[in-house]
Amino acid sequence: MPTEPTSPIPLELPDFLTDEQRAIITAGYEHSVITAVAGSGKTSTLAWRIRYLLQQGHDPDRMLVLMFNRSAKEDFGRKLQQIGNQQGLALPEIRTYHAMGLRLYKRFVREGYLPGFSDKILTEQEISFQAWQLTRRLAPEDLADEIRRNKKDFVETATGFIDLVKTTLSPAETVFEELGYADKHRYLIDLFHSFEQWRKSESRISYADMLYEPVMAIHQNPPLQRLVSNKMDLILVDEYQDTNEIQHLLLRYVAGDRARVTVVGDPDQTIYEFRGAKPEFILKRFSDEFESPLEQTLSYTFRYGHRVALLANHLICHNTGRKDVLCHAHPSTPATEIELHRVDNDADTIIRILQQTATPGAIPLADTAILFRVWSQSVPIELKLLARQIPYRIDAGKGALVSREVQAIIALLQVTTGSLARMPTEDRVDVARQLLRFPHVGLKEPELEQLARFLSGFASDWHERLLAMDFDALSPMAGRKLRKLGEILARLRDYTGPVAGLITVYAEHTDLYDGIRSLALTHESADERIDTIHGFRQYLKSLDVDANHALDHLKALKQQAGEKRDGGVLLSTIHRTKGLEWPQVIIPGLQEKYLPYSPRSQDDARAFLESERRLLYVAMTRCRQQLHLISRPVSNQPHLEGEQGPSRFVQEFCFDLASELGQRLDTSVHQVNATLTLNAPLTPVSLRYADREGVTLEGATTVSPDDSAILWHQKRLNHAILGPGDVVGEDESSFEVRFDTGEALNFSKKSAHLYFTLLKPAG
Repeated sequence: MPTEPTSPIPLELPDFLTDEQRAIITAGYEHSVITAVAGSGKTSTLAWRIRYLLQQGHDPDRMLVLMFNRSAKEDFGRKLQQIGNQQGLALPEIRTYHAMGLRLYKRFVREGYLPGFSDKILTEQEISFQAWQLTRRLAPEDLADEIRRNKKDFVETATGFIDLVKTTLSPAETVFEELGYADKHRYLIDLFHSFEQWRKSESRISYADMLYEPVMAIHQNPPLQRLVSNKMDLILVDEYQDTNEIQHLLLRYVAGDRARVTVVGDPDQTIYEFRGAKPEFILKRFSDEFESPLEQTLSYTFRYGHRVALLANHLICHNTGRKDVLCHAHPSTPATEIELHRVDNDADTIIRILQQTATPGAIPLADTAILFRVWSQSVPIELKLLARQIPYRIDAGKGALVSREVQAIIALLQVTTGSLARMPTEDRVDVARQLLRFPHVGLKEPELEQLARFLSGFASDWHERLLAMDFDALSPMAGRKLRKLGEILARLRDYTGPVAGLITVYAEHTDLYDGIRSLALTHESADERIDTIHGFRQYLKSLDVDANHALDHLKALKQQAGEKRDGGVLLSTIHRTKGLEWPQVIIPGLQEKYLPYSPRSQDDARAFLESERRLLYVAMTRCRQQLHLISRPVSNQPHLEGEQGPSRFVQEFCFDLASELGQRLDTSVHQVNATLTLNAPLTPVSLRYADREGVTLEGATTVSPDDSAILWHQKRLNHAILGPGDVVGEDESSFEVRFDTGEALNFSKKSAHLYFTLLKPAG
C-alpha cells in the first residue's frame, strides 16, 4: 500500500477560490465524494487538485482521470494544461471510460482471455442495419407492415435495448420487463441474443462492447481481477451521477485496494436513467464500497443568481433521493431575472418574450434556448416562429413540417379541398399512402400500395372509390376501417368550417388516436404522436381559417423553413442540454402531463416524480441572466383539470418567495446581519439560505397547504369514511392511498373531490 508523499511543496492558490474549493484542492490522501451543484466551477477545482497532488510528489503515471465522453475529456485537458502545466509538471493521462475499456480489452486478447476482434469498430450504421435485419426476421407477423413504415423507430428501439442490456449488466429478460414494453415486442429478447451471436461470429465489437466484454471477462476470471487492480494510486472520476452499473463495476476492479478514489457529481442532475444511470451510485453505492469516503461539497454557483438558486432549491428539496446540499449564488454572480407566465398559450407568450430581443440591450436570439420535455411540445411553437419569421435552430429531422403526423394531416387537407387535380400522379400516390395509414386501414403492405396507386388514378372523389369497394372480400377489420374512411371523406367534402374542426371530426370518426396507440412501440411514443397532432391542430386553430387557406399558409411556412436561418433561438429537449448554459432560457409546458410527464401504470410513482423534478432542476439551472417559466392559470376547480392543470412543481418551487427574497438579496448583498421582512410565507429552505447569506428573515414562517392544490399531489389526505392516509402512487386516471389502517385502495381522479380533503398538519 503506497503512503502519502512527504515534504509537501507549498501551493499558492488564487484568491478567487472559495473555502470549499480550497478544502477539496488540499484534501488528504483518502477516498472522497464531492457533491458539486450546477455551475460550481468543478473543472477548475479538479485541475487545481491534480496540480496540488503533483506538487506533493505523486507519480502522474499512477494517477488516472476518468471522463464520460471525448468532449469532456478535451475540455478538462485544456483546463489542466492551463493550471497544472504552469510549472512544467508532467500531467496524468485523461481517459474516457471506453478508452480505458478498449485498452483492457486488447490486453485480455493478448493474455488469451478474450478472442481477437477486428480493429474496425462497428459503426452505428452497421449496428442499425443488423438490428433492422433481425427485427424483420424476429418480430411477429402482425407487426410487419408497421415495421416497414416506421423503420427508424423500430431500429432505435432495438439498438437502445441492446445497449441497455450491456450497460446495466442485466439479463435481456429483466431489461424487457423493466422497460414495460407490450408483449408483442418480446422479440427484442431474442434479437439481443441473435445480435450477439452474429457479432461474435464476425469478430466485431461495438462502442458498448469496449466496456461490456472486458468487464464481463474480469467478473468471470479472478486472475484478471488481480491483473488490472492496484496499478493506480489515485483515480478521479467526473460526472459520477451519470454512472451506470458497468462503469461502476469497472472502477471498482481498477481501483482495487490500493487506489484512493475521488468521484464528483450532482445527484440532483441524474437525468440519464434511460441509459442505466442511477443516483444511488453517488448517493450510496460509492460510500458502501469505498470505505467511508470524505464527503465534500461545492455549493456555490457562479452561473445564476439568488432567484434561480432559491427556485431550484425549493423544487429539488421535495426529493428524498439526494444529498442535503443547498445551492447558493456566489457573491460575484450577477443577478438573474425570473418570470412565471400563467397563460393559456405557450407559443404566443414565447413570441412576446422573443420580440423583446429587438430592444436595446436585450439578450440576442442566438443566446436563447427553449427547452421542452418532449419534442411534440415544439410543434405549435416552431410553426409560430416560422409564421413570424423569427429565426430558430432545431435538431435535424425534428422540424414540425417533416413529422409524419403533420404530413398526414396535410395529405388529408389536400384530399378534402380538391387539390388532387393539380398534382402529378406520383404525388397523389404519396397522398393516398399517407391517408391509408392515418390511421392504418389494416391492409397488408402490397395491398395498401395497390389501393394507393388505384386511388392516385383519380383526380377527385376518392370517397366514391372507397365506398364502392367489395368490403366482404376484405378482412372484417380492414373492411370496417376503409368504409369509415370513405364515409368521413364524403362528409368532409363540403366542409367549410375552421380547419381545426375538420381535423377533430376526422379523428373522432376514424378512431385515429386508438389506431395510433394500438401500433405504438411504447406508451411514450404513442403520446408523442398524438400530442404532435394536438399541437398542430392547436396552431391551425389559432389561425381561424378553413382548409384551403390553411394549405396556402403551410406551403408558405414550408418554403420559409427551407431557408438557412443562422443566429436563431435554439429549440431542444432538456435531455439534450445537460452541461450546457445560455444567457436566456425559456421552459414552456409547466403543466401536468409534460412536467411531470404522465407516468405509466407500472412506474414507481414516487421514483418517477423524483426523476421528473431532477429534469426540471437541470432545465432551470441552465440560465445565466433570464429564466422564463410558462405554466397555466390556476383553475377554480383544480380537481377537474387533471393532467392539463398547472404543474405541481409550480407550487413546490415557491416562485413568489424566491422572487421576493432573491431580489432583496441582490440589493442587500453587503448588508450583513440585516433583517428582511417578506410578504411571501417563509419556508425552511428560505431560512437556511438567508442564514448562510448572513441575513435574518421575518414574516409568516410556515407555508400552509394550499386548499386549491390538486388533491393527489399531497402527501396526506383524509377520506370522509376511511380516514387519513398517504398518497403512494398514481397513473393517468387514478391514484392510490395507503390508509393508516394499512389498507391500500385506488380512487378516480375525477371524483376525488367528493370524498377527500387535505389533512392539515397538527398544530
